[in-house]
Amino acid sequence: MFDVVVIGGGAAGLSAAQVLGRQRRSVLVVDGGEPRNAPSDGVHMFLSRDGFPPADLLATGREELAGYETVRLEQTRVVAVSGALDDFRVELAGGRVERARRLVLATGQVDEPWEIPGLAERFGRSVFHCPFCHGYETSGKTLAVLGRDVPQVMLGLYVADRFGKDVVVLTDGPHELPPEVLARLDQAGIPVRTDRVERVGGELGAVEIHLEGGEVVQREAVFHRAPTRQGAPFAADLGCEILPDGCVRVDEFQATTVAGVSAAGDMARLAVLPDALTLVSQAAADGVRAAVWLEQGLFRAGLAAAEQA
Repeated sequence: MFDVVVIGGGAAGLSAAQVLGRQRRSVLVVDGGEPRNAPSDGVHMFLSRDGFPPADLLATGREELAGYETVRLEQTRVVAVSGALDDFRVELAGGRVERARRLVLATGQVDEPWEIPGLAERFGRSVFHCPFCHGYETSGKTLAVLGRDVPQVMLGLYVADRFGKDVVVLTDGPHELPPEVLARLDQAGIPVRTDRVERVGGELGAVEIHLEGGEVVQREAVFHRAPTRQGAPFAADLGCEILPDGCVRVDEFQATTVAGVSAAGDMARLAVLPDALTLVSQAAADGVRAAVWLEQGLFRAGLAAAEQA
């Protein structure tokens, strides 16, 4: 019986494990090895690690955790999770089952770019989802925004204001947009193209967006706020509340609505927030927060058990 099993070995999961390991809790970290930011060439807005390759950041984290004798890392998949407070069951690939008093879910989200040939292959390299993560590097470049709904289209206004004055919005076909949104884009000098996008080619600095009819839009970088889904079904399987946007609902302690289960990183958010943050630094902070309060709960539970003995 582990004190805590952490599912997911990204910044959130490793940070949680480090806190718990330092408190001498027995921890198992299970990592499937598919981080969301793997295509990116660098982590940003993580003080002292700005521009650090994502794989190197995780490798450094694993090396640090190796110094804590109560923490075990396994590179494998979790296939099922069940149970309840003080007796969760985590089934691994191959059939082995581990038990834990508490769980930390840190399985992240998965980006699902539109089904346009060439788009997914460039995601994170010349097609970016987050202007906070990658906007600075596009300063002064010609930009395109692929978007169909209001939040996606309004991203064109944001990147034009912050990074590049030459911005075009591409909707990949006609879509109904409020007149006031179109007016704002027009006022900012941002054209909206409704042609179908047939494919995306080229690399950063020379992206080629091929439109139906043969026209090629040349841009130096593209922003595309792709739809996302949960990286794993375990929160839903356990009965955790899922918010309308697909994120797991957590409170200020990173606790889900199921006792003993916490969630950290971009898979979860407070209900009062409009969106989940996708920053590595935020994921690490979530993992720390989840672990600190899980530790406090475990300690109090131990005291209560001792008093009853």
